[in-house]
Amino acid sequence: MSRNKDRLGPSGPEADSLPPQAMHQSESPGFSFVIPTEFVELPSGGRFYTEGHPLHGQDSLEIKQMTAKEEDMLTSRTLLKKGVALDRVIDSVIIDRRIDADQLLVGDKNAIIISTRVSGYGSEYTTQVTCPNCNATQEYTFDLNDTKVYHGENANAYELQDHNDGTFTAKLPKTKLNVRFRLLTGQDEKRMLMQLEEARKRKRPEQTITLQLQNMIISVENEDTPAAIGYLIENMPSADARHLRTAYKLAAPNIDLTQHFECGECTHEQDMEVPLTADFFWPDR
Repeated sequence: MSRNKDRLGPSGPEADSLPPQAMHQSESPGFSFVIPTEFVELPSGGRFYTEGHPLHGQDSLEIKQMTAKEEDMLTSRTLLKKGVALDRVIDSVIIDRRIDADQLLVGDKNAIIISTRVSGYGSEYTTQVTCPNCNATQEYTFDLNDTKVYHGENANAYELQDHNDGTFTAKLPKTKLNVRFRLLTGQDEKRMLMQLEEARKRKRPEQTITLQLQNMIISVENEDTPAAIGYLIENMPSADARHLRTAYKLAAPNIDLTQHFECGECTHEQDMEVPLTADFFWPDR
C-alpha cells in the first residue's frame, strides 16, 4: 500500500516557521544553559485528541534530546522489571509537562520513541535479522532517518466512517454488522501487554487478537454493552475479524518502519518491517 513519504519532522504551513532544532532553557543555582530540542511530527496531526487536550489540533510536539538522566531510566532494573522504563523516558523528554505518555495515541508515541533514539544514539540501528528466505541470522543495519509517517490516508480503501473523534465505523463483510472502534493509546497498549504477561505466568493460552478486539471495539450496531461486544468477538467469522483488524491498521496514524533488506547469505531482497529488539535503545548492551 502507498505511504506518505515525508520523513519525520513538522509539516504544514506552521511548520515552515519552526526551527529544525530549538533550545530549552535549564536553570541551576549559579549558572544556566540551553538544552537542544527538536520538533517531532505527530502522525495523528492532533486530529484525534479531544478539545482541551494539549495536542488537540497540533501537528508537532517539542521534545528535548536524551541525556544521561534518561539513560539511567533505560538501565534501571526496577523500571525495566515494572515495564515502565520507556514510558518514563518519553515523559521526561516531552517539554510540555501536561502531556502523559499513557494518553498519547500509539502512533504518536512511536514517533517520539524513534526521534528520541536517533537523538540519543544516532540513526544507524544494527540488530540481528533472520532472512525470510534462507533463515540465516545476521547483523543488519537500518537507517532510522528513512522512517516515514503514515497519516491514515488509506482508510478510504475500506470505506470507513470517520467520526473525527478518534473513532471509526466499519461494515463487516460477512455479517454486515456496523462496528465502531477507537484508536488505541499508550495506556491501552500497556494494559494489553500486562494481560498477555499475566496469561503467560498462569500458563494460559495467549489471546492477542481477542485482546486487541476487546480494547478497540466500542459498539456493534450502536449496542455498547460488554455483553454485546463480547458476543461479537466470540462469534464473528474470521474473515470479519481480519477485516476489522485491517481497517484499524489503515485508520491508525503511525510510523512506517518498512525498509529494504538484502540477505548477505542468499542475496534475497525484500521490504520488511524493522524489528525492534533490545538493541534499539540498548545498542551497547
